[in-house]
Parts: sequence; C-alpha cells; structure tokens
Amino acid sequence: MADKSTSNAYWAANVRVILISLAIWFVCSFGLGIILRPALSGIHIGGADLGFWFAQNGSIYVFLVLIFAYAAKMNKLDKEYGVEE
Repeated sequence: MADKSTSNAYWAANVRVILISLAIWFVCSFGLGIILRPALSGIHIGGADLGFWFAQNGSIYVFLVLIFAYAAKMNKLDKEYGVEE
C-alpha cells in the first residue's frame, strides 16, 4: 500500500466496518435492552421477557458474533488492500 489514495480508501473501509459494528451493538444492547424494553415485555424467551433477555444475554451474544464478523471482514479488507499479516 504505497500511495496515499489506497491508504485513505483502506482507512475509510476500516472506519465504515467499525461504525456499522458499533451501530449494531448499540441497537441490540441499548435500544432493545433499555429503550424498547417495555414494548418487548410481552414476548417471552427462556422464561424472561425479550427486553430483559437482550439486556442480560442478547447483547453479549451479539457482541461475540460481532467480534468474529469484524475479524473476518478485516482479514478480507487486509487481503484486498495488500496489508495482510
């Protein structure tokens, strides 16, 4: 990655992946677990309402999936821009 335009494109793609991951995590943890919890109280999963489940378990599961998805996407971007390890 020698020229400046390739470097800027790689950085823009990296920031885009980070922002999308943060938005997904925010919606699942804060949105579904806190803001929409009263609306989700009628839906039960595993003996608890869905809002409580997202606040306690769901956001953690989503975070774990996001870790692996981020690693896979960044490996793909690294290969695409020639900066793989």
